[in-house]
Amino acid sequence: MTALAPITIPPVTLAILKGRLEQIADEMDATLYRSAFNPIIAEARDACHGLYHAKTGATLVQGAQGLPIFVGAMSFAVKAVIDKVARDGGLQAGDTYLFNDPYEGGTHLNDFRLVRPIFRDGVVFCWMASVGHWLDIGGNVPGGYNPKATESFQEGVRIPPVKLIAAGRMNTDIVDILAANTRVPASNWGDLNGQLNALDLGERRFAALLDEYGDAVVARAFDLFSDRAEALMRAAIQELPDGHYAFEDILDNDGITDDPLTVALDLTIAGETMTLDFSRSSMAAQGPVNISRSTAIAACYVALKHVFTTVPANAGCLRPITFVVPDGSLLGVSAPKPVAGYTETILRLIGVVFGALAAADPSRATAAPFGTINALSLAGYRADGSRWVMFSFFGGGLGGNPESDGLSHANNPISTATIPPVEILEAAYPVIFTQWALRPDSAGAGQHRGGLGAIYEIEVLTDASVSLLGERGKAAPFGVNGGEPAALNRFSWQTDDGVRSPPMVSKITDVSIRAGQRVRLETPGGGGWGDPARRDPEAARRDVALGYRSVAAGGYA
Repeated sequence: MTALAPITIPPVTLAILKGRLEQIADEMDATLYRSAFNPIIAEARDACHGLYHAKTGATLVQGAQGLPIFVGAMSFAVKAVIDKVARDGGLQAGDTYLFNDPYEGGTHLNDFRLVRPIFRDGVVFCWMASVGHWLDIGGNVPGGYNPKATESFQEGVRIPPVKLIAAGRMNTDIVDILAANTRVPASNWGDLNGQLNALDLGERRFAALLDEYGDAVVARAFDLFSDRAEALMRAAIQELPDGHYAFEDILDNDGITDDPLTVALDLTIAGETMTLDFSRSSMAAQGPVNISRSTAIAACYVALKHVFTTVPANAGCLRPITFVVPDGSLLGVSAPKPVAGYTETILRLIGVVFGALAAADPSRATAAPFGTINALSLAGYRADGSRWVMFSFFGGGLGGNPESDGLSHANNPISTATIPPVEILEAAYPVIFTQWALRPDSAGAGQHRGGLGAIYEIEVLTDASVSLLGERGKAAPFGVNGGEPAALNRFSWQTDDGVRSPPMVSKITDVSIRAGQRVRLETPGGGGWGDPARRDPEAARRDVALGYRSVAAGGYA
């Protein structure tokens, strides 16, 4: 019997389908951003949505607004649900699975995933998924970023893939368990419903698209999108010189032991293929800076998309790439190793990918960004006795590059998230920002300097507990091609006896401050690119005139 020829789709139709599918993901993102209760989703956009392969869970479509690190990790999360269904059976239309397991395609416990099958004619056509950062999910520290955690049990409640909704009917027992394991149940309930509404809308939009173009055409388009991404990635790799390239960087410590940890990459380019080998990285840490293998691969996905900007964002771009992540290493842990501070480690991992690729092609060299989200949690009780938990991340400078200075007060390259506005944080929590400004002399000098970091000073209006999980307190963001490093990260808080700083430099918990006292965060800038002596004199004078840099800081006058 002769096999049927693949469906041919005209290029114009393929482009329309690509835009329509991405628009569905974008609209799902927007729905959640507009309905979430917690500012980390509603304002910072710490969430994402996408479509995933029916059998493998591979990424098919992502939106332009969702966090890339979530998109990369979600394919592993969907595969975890596929495997559960294979074991348990009973999958039907109207089902939705919920979980936050960081070792099963997750990142850390605050990031909750909802995964839903999309049926057509009784068969799973693809999967649709949503992920968002919930404000608090229990654990020893409000907000979840416990810098002293030695097990995941100290970071919050861990939920494996469970069927939250069966055939359209919600299991309220699961909701009750979730509500009992958070300091802010109303916030989490609002975020959960926002994610469910986003999935409902996405399912309606996708069904309309399938009705319009036909299931076979859309399925074929998915294949063509992935094949195109693979072909473009192979072509991009082939432009690089074959060889072995190495790069490494360090983390300050793990929050428990004040010793540096290494994230090391050995990159091998051979023709149109690439191997990323992290075998020289440190073994698993006692403290919460570990990541799972799925998170490590997702971080590589983000890094490669930054470098190869023309390659479409789907699983096809990873086909020419081999990943070596040893089990039991800092980058490949399993339960119950703590992972709350995963953001700090993936930032270092992304940086070493940039560094190794820059060694392969110096024209791509970009200096290091500030490299820490500075996960700050403040929590206490209002005058009426209600609990408040403020978690936020903060900006810094990006690295200088061959074309320009780095951006000042930017977000890290792990995401498209935005820094929550001061007005929103002050409206939502009993705090006042007494300073929110660029940090002078924080950028690495260079022909193209780094971007500036920032200064945030926050006064609490009630007694509050404080915790910080950050990085770059010891190893400054590096410069390249003769550029200088940026300033180090600094954190301090007021006490009745004066100002104090963390013994571990970038990590602290169990701090209590009184109403009227302040915490102060001074974030790093980005590293410089090129010899500072070659900086345009007018640009150097402008930096000094604007207060970005003092002559006393050196580098250039």
